[in-house]
Amino acid sequence: MKPVPPAPPLRKAPVQRRSAERLTRILDACADLLDEVGYEELSTRTVAVRAGVPIGSVYRFFGNKRQMVDALAQRNLERYTERVAERLKDAPKGDWRTAMDAVLDEYLAMKRTAPGFSLVDFGNQIPVGARHAEPNRRVADRLTDLLSDYIGRVPDEDLRRTFLVAVEAADTLVHLSFRMDPEGDETIIAETRQLLRAYLARVLD
Repeated sequence: MKPVPPAPPLRKAPVQRRSAERLTRILDACADLLDEVGYEELSTRTVAVRAGVPIGSVYRFFGNKRQMVDALAQRNLERYTERVAERLKDAPKGDWRTAMDAVLDEYLAMKRTAPGFSLVDFGNQIPVGARHAEPNRRVADRLTDLLSDYIGRVPDEDLRRTFLVAVEAADTLVHLSFRMDPEGDETIIAETRQLLRAYLARVLD
């Protein structure tokens, strides 16, 4: 099981600080508008207006709104990985249960607070309403690389497969919990945590 390569790069990667800040404003505006108007009503022009940039600045980075939302999903994954790493920075190594709690809790936190995340997360729902397996493989690969040293395991194909199964299961159940309750049904979340612990214990203990 080979790691999934990262998403295609931007049409033009920012080089100067001013350009990077402009890209950040564009993606922030895209995320806010996804929550406000949804994907169908989203447009590059409305994003440009919200971000306070010329429409040409949007097209310098993205050919269309789908590419813009893809970039937002990629940024979500980067930020998610950073949050998990930060949470585990001072935690004692070797405890996979602590790592699993960090992975699940930070995902739930982003579902509840990150603009646009409920619609696109890491790309699993792009186009909105669809479900794709490849982003989950990318998440699983990123977590394997991030956590293998922390839990004292070699990041081999077996560990990647284990994390992929866990990510797929958690993704399905967390989406179910948010369909039941806008803030995530706590009973289903608790069941998800127990399921993950039982599955990972067979492999990681």
